[in-house]
Amino acid sequence: MRPIPCRDCRQPVLWTTTEAGKKLAVDPDPNPAGNTAVWRDGTGAIRSRRPSDELPLCGWERLHMPHVATCRTRTQQLALPAGVTSLAEHRRKKHR
Repeated sequence: MRPIPCRDCRQPVLWTTTEAGKKLAVDPDPNPAGNTAVWRDGTGAIRSRRPSDELPLCGWERLHMPHVATCRTRTQQLALPAGVTSLAEHRRKKHR
């Protein structure tokens, strides 16, 4: 697995293919706090999926963090301007 620099923050990322055939960037180092199972399939492609209760993490998979959650540039872009309130925290409390 060869990491490629993120075009936004220049940190290394691994590009995986999800079960739906989409591309997903993950941080190259396994992270127990991550929510993406990553493995190399029989053809050598790097694959990823979201573990669930029905299909938990398998022995050949490692948990990685999606890069969108740790990209420095992306998190800076998502910062709200002064005087703007985020409703995300309110929605989280409401759904508990």
